[in-house]
Amino acid sequence: MQQQEKHSKAMVLGLQHLLAMYSGSILVPMMIGRALGYNTEQLTYLVSTDIFMCGIATFLQLQLHKHFGIGLPVVLGVAFQSVAPLTIIGQSHGSGAMFGALIVSGIFVVLISGVFSKLARFFPAIVTGSVITTIGVTLIPVAIGNMGGNTSDPTPQSVALSLITVLVILLVNIFTKGFLKSISILIGLVVGTALATMMGLVSFAPVGAAPLLHVPTAFYFGAPTFEVTSIIMMCIIAMVSMVESTGVYLALSDITNDPIDETRLRNGYRAEGIAVLLGGIFNTFPYTGFSQNVGLVKMSGIKTRLPIYYAAGFLVLLGLLPKFGALAQIIPDPVIGGAMIVLFGFVSLQGMQMLAKVDFANNEHNFLIAAVSIAIGVGFNNSNLFNSFPTELRMFLSNGIVMASLLAVILNAILNRKKK
Repeated sequence: MQQQEKHSKAMVLGLQHLLAMYSGSILVPMMIGRALGYNTEQLTYLVSTDIFMCGIATFLQLQLHKHFGIGLPVVLGVAFQSVAPLTIIGQSHGSGAMFGALIVSGIFVVLISGVFSKLARFFPAIVTGSVITTIGVTLIPVAIGNMGGNTSDPTPQSVALSLITVLVILLVNIFTKGFLKSISILIGLVVGTALATMMGLVSFAPVGAAPLLHVPTAFYFGAPTFEVTSIIMMCIIAMVSMVESTGVYLALSDITNDPIDETRLRNGYRAEGIAVLLGGIFNTFPYTGFSQNVGLVKMSGIKTRLPIYYAAGFLVLLGLLPKFGALAQIIPDPVIGGAMIVLFGFVSLQGMQMLAKVDFANNEHNFLIAAVSIAIGVGFNNSNLFNSFPTELRMFLSNGIVMASLLAVILNAILNRKKK
């Protein structure tokens, strides 16, 4: 009976993890597919296969295998930083070049995983704390955009709905304990969606339009082609994702009190590379650790991998049964935005807690490292400052997470070199 209750709770927590990342995960294929002029059938394939592969990628990463898997409660979703380069490749060279570049970049990640894992020593608390704080803060505008319905002229209804969702999450956290408190985000999403339904803001059209069954097909959009500049661009983006994933892994390691070494980092990168390779074969997109789910692990206090196994299972199931998957699409953007604002706040706080362990009193250089890397990371993120720069360079400079990571690593290596 106790075992059954344990699995029941893990299942609900897994559903909460699914809902936290679902909208973000389908957003990338929708954005790229629409930019490339895909029809409804192609978009349905793209979204359903993407959901399915997110589940497979998460299963790979949950393992504590000798050769792959980080073995932490991490959920893998589509990397947001891949949108611009994949759109450029698809528009310039076609879908084949886009997926061919992904196949090669996945192999590239697997091959460099061992070397990249040795760089972990360049990510002490001052670096990881600064990077994770930047991740949380730079994601907050995404939440704000959702709160307003992702329109240039948000309605009072949208704002009210998002704030009510935040209020519900806060009330559940304040007045409940244990299991109910751990699923506060899920409760907020359900209450917010129910309220939106009464306000006439929920459309069930996606459920009616979705097919009954979907099976991922290798090379659905045709045979891959291998264009050199496209491959180089996606290998660069792959390394960006590895930097972001490193921050997620280290944050989860800190939250779960489960230290990770070079071998586990290597295996984590390998699992990510295998997932990207499979994504290229089945015509989806690159994967990285989802920051939203770090906030959920922190908030729920559940540090085991069992809820994530359920989340991965749900993702695979939803990918095979698009009508069930479409149910998650009915959650309005303002409701998702309300939940996101809380989650991203928790991610930021996790970074700040890591910074609290840093010795600022006896080492003023740490102030410089944190201040400059966070300020540049937040300020440069999606800035128009580099619009006149070449596309490849602009992708780097306007990615706040990458800039914060690079600056924190470089400044720490220079300013704290004598203290190592």
